[in-house]
Amino acid sequence: MSPRMLRTPETTSDSPSSAAEPHPEVAAAGSPTRLVVQRGLFFGPMPTVPEDLYSVVEQGIARRERERVHLTPGTRVSTNTYFGRFHATYWHRWTTVPEVEVTAVLSGTGRIRLMASDTNKVWRIAAARDIDGERTTVRLVAPIDRFIDGGGMWIELSTEEGELTASDVRWTVATGRPVPRTDLVICTFNRVDDCLNTLQAMADDPDALSRIGTVQVVDQGSDPLESRPRFAEVSAALGERLRYVRQPNLGGAGGFTRGLFDATAGERSEHRDVLLMDDDVLLEPEILVRLTGFAASTAQPMIVGGQMLNLLHPAHLHISAEYADPELLTVGMPMPGALKEAYLLGLDERMLPTNQERRVDTEYNGWWSCLIPAEVVARIGYPLPLFFQWDDIEYGYRARAHGIPTVALPGAGVWHADFGWKDWDEWHRYFNMRNGLITAALHTGFSTRRILRRLGQLLAQYLVAMNYGLAATLIKAVEDFLLGPDALRDGSAAAAAEIRKVRAAYAETVMHPMSELPEYAPDFREATVVLAANEPGSERLTWLKRAAYLALGKAVRPTGFVPAGDAHWWHVSTFERAIVTDMSEQGFRVRTRDRETALGLAREGARVFRRFLAEGPAAAQAYRAEMGRLTSRANWARLYGVDE
Repeated sequence: MSPRMLRTPETTSDSPSSAAEPHPEVAAAGSPTRLVVQRGLFFGPMPTVPEDLYSVVEQGIARRERERVHLTPGTRVSTNTYFGRFHATYWHRWTTVPEVEVTAVLSGTGRIRLMASDTNKVWRIAAARDIDGERTTVRLVAPIDRFIDGGGMWIELSTEEGELTASDVRWTVATGRPVPRTDLVICTFNRVDDCLNTLQAMADDPDALSRIGTVQVVDQGSDPLESRPRFAEVSAALGERLRYVRQPNLGGAGGFTRGLFDATAGERSEHRDVLLMDDDVLLEPEILVRLTGFAASTAQPMIVGGQMLNLLHPAHLHISAEYADPELLTVGMPMPGALKEAYLLGLDERMLPTNQERRVDTEYNGWWSCLIPAEVVARIGYPLPLFFQWDDIEYGYRARAHGIPTVALPGAGVWHADFGWKDWDEWHRYFNMRNGLITAALHTGFSTRRILRRLGQLLAQYLVAMNYGLAATLIKAVEDFLLGPDALRDGSAAAAAEIRKVRAAYAETVMHPMSELPEYAPDFREATVVLAANEPGSERLTWLKRAAYLALGKAVRPTGFVPAGDAHWWHVSTFERAIVTDMSEQGFRVRTRDRETALGLAREGARVFRRFLAEGPAAAQAYRAEMGRLTSRANWARLYGVDE
């Protein structure tokens, strides 16, 4: 069948509600059935993924495949891993499911155990079965009754003299209500190959894809997916599930909201839950099973988030639960007890696997992969038209304000570009700063003095570190925040173009390939690596000293090459000219001291800060007053050019 493709906003009247068959595990009213909430996988979806994230051969020799493992004599295999565990503590906290059942098809001679752990990683055997003979289906059941603070379950397979093969492992729970239909939405902008890879990964796993109704791709780029021959192949593989929409670039907020907008059109009974997915992830299709299964089982409507693993370092978890401080423009801080940049194949001090054993509650979840129920949209509205950054954070905090929690579900993860390998000095930091201020206006007491101290600290550091473009970016962000809700009237599309023009005036915002280094350092000695010394004992006194050197035209060093990890403001500011590695490790930037530029930006910053102190509270109040309109369906229909 040909894919359903929508090329303009005006064609949205063609409802996708019949694009796919109902979920095969949907229960008839009043008739309980079993829902697969996790598949037992022994190997990753592609060879670039460490297989030990799924299963570990603790002893002997085993042949691991995606859904099958063969054990030779004297072998033990465990799934006490990131993807192998059933994270029971989250099920005990957020669902009323009384027990979990594990089924597996086994043949040969050996033993299968259903293991469980407590908050301190102490294991126990929840159920076990010895196998000796022909192919048989084994059923193991364990109550979810001792996991409030932490703990999980996993399976252990072992042999002595014989061989054993296990396959088709399924974790199921009883459900007596219909499973909500879930649509999947991908927002993409000129990442054609990445997006097609994500779509292909779904098509290659029909079992996981069966959990999804429509797969909607919102393409906002100038290099459209449909221009590639491969798009036709992927479209044919997905069939009528695929819904392709072209629209002007309204950023991630506009792309993801389009999916929510289309899924919640028409009568309330026709609304669908939505799973948001970034276009550039390395997809583990199992996440479709785990997020929809958990969301279908929660005791109350809640946002169910997938976790992020680092794409360049696939055995590392970015963070397991996080919070933000909008007044300090700070995001991605770990909740107490949460793992952050954890090496998932490592061991702790007791030589036990690195797992999120204790349950940790999160305050929001990034939209690299996140399921939002239709009921949540009905209660709190659509996202703010922020264009980029903080849209997911603001939505999570708005949900909390309405009594709707978010869970970051361990074992449900995708690989996304490492945040630590993205340079801070980019155009999108404008949105990080401006949208952080908007979020502070909506969800904090909005202490202008606390915020101003933070803004002043950042500007002061940028100026002495020769980040002039970043300083101009901050000033522009504050100015545009003070415009009030009118700054969001066009979905911030104009602001995205304007900030690029502002930054283009500053040479250090440009990254150069290493092949150009001789142009900036003809004498190799000018590019000698200079590492940072210890952190300053007093940041204030150190900054005053650096500012004095700037005013007097003095420098500790005339030039040098600074590695990205050493590019602290208090180190870079010791140079007259610093060649600094970009955080992506793909090139370098050249920061050159310019006293007049620094003084001009300082004066402009002081002027804007005075305005913020005087006008900030009124601007914050205006955002709060316009919140309902900004997040309304009517506002998004206007931005999309849809006549409803």
